[in-house]
Amino acid sequence: MAQAIRYVRAGGPEVIELVDVAEAAPGPGEVAIDVTGVGVNFIEIYQRNGSYPVPMPFIPGSEGTGVVSALGEGVSTFAVGDRVAWAGIPKSYATRVVGPVDQLLAVPSGLSDEEAAALPLQGLTAHYLATSTYPIRRGDTVLVHAGAGGVGLLLTQIAKIKGARVITTVSTEEKAELSREAGADEVIVGYAGFADRARELTGGAGLPVVYDSVGKDTFDDSLAAVRRRGMLVLFGASSGPVPPVDPQRLNAAGSVFLTRPKLGDHTVTRSELLERWTELFTWVREGRLRLRVGGGYPLADAARAQSDLAARRTTGKLVLRP
Repeated sequence: MAQAIRYVRAGGPEVIELVDVAEAAPGPGEVAIDVTGVGVNFIEIYQRNGSYPVPMPFIPGSEGTGVVSALGEGVSTFAVGDRVAWAGIPKSYATRVVGPVDQLLAVPSGLSDEEAAALPLQGLTAHYLATSTYPIRRGDTVLVHAGAGGVGLLLTQIAKIKGARVITTVSTEEKAELSREAGADEVIVGYAGFADRARELTGGAGLPVVYDSVGKDTFDDSLAAVRRRGMLVLFGASSGPVPPVDPQRLNAAGSVFLTRPKLGDHTVTRSELLERWTELFTWVREGRLRLRVGGGYPLADAARAQSDLAARRTTGKLVLRP
């Protein structure tokens, strides 16, 4: 019998429980996977606390890695025993998942289970942010909030690969050191006054792009840090959702662009997904992109993992071990 983490009702960590679940057979175009690692992401916290309403009971998770254990009709891309990873299969907080083969990514040799679980969602997110949402150009100065977080560390490194000067914000001196190790040129500890500091570092001009995953607590100053015709990329809300925005504020800020992107719109086709994954792993293999797993937790301790993430007690990526 497989096991999974289930949310019973909206609320705090006490509503997370480990339950037995039936082992469904894969259908046409699907595979069954014995899970070896699960990525923990903020969206699961939003779902649990009601920010993103979901029907209860609900099995969270969409990212992980494992070994193919059974094939559905018509599947020839993978074989039983292949190591795979994914960033879009629901109910991934489990010991076994069933999902469509077109969502799977081959895990190259040399990547551990924890690394394979840590890379897909945040790696693909950092990739599209730096290459598609705002294509970073050599010589750009960019600001990345939460520079010691999972996406922040990866986005910083990709921005450096693209030739940018990177400013990050972090909450502690310890996290500042991690951000510098990832290549950040300037690290601002604490979020108070970061817009003024960012403008100082750009000679008063402001930034061509600010990548903001914090949301409510940073939005106003992020907007103030963007230069004329620059872009504010809001891709998360760890401090809470941003209140409704009057479009006139973008006019007053200097014809600024505001976008709220998501991964699904940047991996629409199988070829686009594989192109991003291939480039990410090429950088990993070459040593240009380093992964940081900030913590591993037993599957049964999913509540603790989410609490640590929400309280900003962690760095890098958190992974559950079934």
